[in-house]
Amino acid sequence: MLLIVGRIGKPHGIRGEVTVEVRTDEPEARFAPGAVLRTEPGAVAPPEPGAYRVPSELTVESARWHQGRLLVVFEGVLDRDVAEALRGTLLGVDSAEVAPPEDPEEFLDHQLVGLAVVTPAGERLGEVARIDHAPASDLLVLRRPEGRTALIPFVKAIVPEVDVAGGRVVVELPAGLLDL
Repeated sequence: MLLIVGRIGKPHGIRGEVTVEVRTDEPEARFAPGAVLRTEPGAVAPPEPGAYRVPSELTVESARWHQGRLLVVFEGVLDRDVAEALRGTLLGVDSAEVAPPEDPEEFLDHQLVGLAVVTPAGERLGEVARIDHAPASDLLVLRRPEGRTALIPFVKAIVPEVDVAGGRVVVELPAGLLDL
């Protein structure tokens, strides 16, 4: 599974440097010189005939922080025109390349997606569709059997148990939460 770690923004300067919207907790590791990032297929519009085509992988040549933004140079991206062609490209790593967290109470998004969401009595409520990272807390996006979605705050009081190996998340929901 491809885990998105960033999105290429606008070029910075004339020598191929680009801004990157970071979507990872570990930007120093993901954007270290020599790191190979996969590009998301179809993330950008098809290029005009004869134009620069976004490769399936990009290798980080250098990265630095500038005024709160990550600026990255990729190998082979030598000028502003090529950097502009990369705009909007999603950057990812294979989930198999990501080490699991050492803390047993910490989970990576891809570990939770697809898990069954059940009550303490075992009643199936749906499955985790994705994780939304909100300012107050992370939210489990629950895909209900009838096709609707619901948001469940990913806090210990509401989600007392996560059993990745067993393929389930146990939730103790406040009354009416699924009716919102």
